Amino acid sequence: MTRVAFTLKIRDDLIDEYRRRHQEVWPEMKAALRRHGWRNYSLFLHTDGTLFGYLETPSSLTEALDGMSDEEVNARWQEAMAPFFSGDGQHADRMMEELVEVFHLD
Repeated sequence: MTRVAFTLKIRDDLIDEYRRRHQEVWPEMKAALRRHGWRNYSLFLHTDGTLFGYLETPSSLTEALDGMSDEEVNARWQEAMAPFFSGDGQHADRMMEELVEVFHLD
């Protein structure tokens, strides 16, 4: 199992709405994530809009993202979420900055 951590940046003016949307993640989106090996997936949001994500996958972040790219529900979710992120309207799943693990206590 590969542990993956990444960051993104949420626009300051949309932080509260971003939180709200994640209280209502579509069941079909959750099912697609599970189908493509996303396990123990969590998002953490700092007050400055920095988003930290963590997941475990049997493959790699690239493979997990590639699997999701074939899902119609992911295309709809990414389109709906794109305005929340700093950047030029790119989909968040293509802007994730993967972090390098420097320590793990097992």
